Amino acid sequence: MTSPSPAKRFNWGNLRMRVVSATVLVPMVVAAVWLGGFWFLALALVCAALLAREWGKISAPKSPNAVGAVVGVFCAIAIVAAFLHNFLLAWSVVLVGAFLAGLIARGAVERRADAAYGVVYIAPAVIALVWVRSLEFGLWWTLLLFVVTWFADIFAYVVGSILKGPKLWPRISPNKTWSGFVGGLVAATIGAVLVAHFAHLRLVWPAAALIGLLGGLATMAGDLWESILKRRFGVKDSGDIIPGHGGLLDRVDGLMFAAIVIAAIRLVDHLKWNH
Repeated sequence: MTSPSPAKRFNWGNLRMRVVSATVLVPMVVAAVWLGGFWFLALALVCAALLAREWGKISAPKSPNAVGAVVGVFCAIAIVAAFLHNFLLAWSVVLVGAFLAGLIARGAVERRADAAYGVVYIAPAVIALVWVRSLEFGLWWTLLLFVVTWFADIFAYVVGSILKGPKLWPRISPNKTWSGFVGGLVAATIGAVLVAHFAHLRLVWPAAALIGLLGGLATMAGDLWESILKRRFGVKDSGDIIPGHGGLLDRVDGLMFAAIVIAAIRLVDHLKWNH
């Protein structure tokens, strides 16, 4: 009978690299969110371009630049349309852009749907972010989204690495644990309550806690979905642009799902107060 393999030690070196990267990136993101307007649009467009580039590398290694450019152009048009509050055009561009991306990328990808999905995967999340930031109290709702996502991601990693325990979904993501999952959800819930309290949002604490919980669940789902995609394409990381984190998609996979959920909640809240 063979002895069980020793438990994997907590990677303090990787954590330090993550902290250093976050120290550089977080102030830039917070500044763009705080300033809003064209600064936030610039952040959204840069992120969309980088995500499109990474999607090209993941889905079409033979022609990554061509596919990345096609996906990036349609995402950019949709994001600018959303920034100008022309959401009918924005969503139309997403649908038409996905169809055209599949046609244009013929031969560059294994399946045309891979290029098309890049538009559907990236653009809606960024559109949701742009819309949330543009509304009344948009600054605080956007910060709430980032706090919920960051808390869920950071504490899932730290708690899961320290406590370990049963695996969450070993076939898809062998390093994720149930302890990390619970730790991330608790942290996301607390983070939402704190932001809602200090920002004086029109939310009672149980509502803020529910938003944090749902945002945390969306963050975890987005992370797992990206793991499924990376297994589908046989890659370990989406890129290497962020030391300690891999690619930008590795960093914002949960945020992309959480943005949709928070935007949906914000839409309900917006309709309630403007009815």
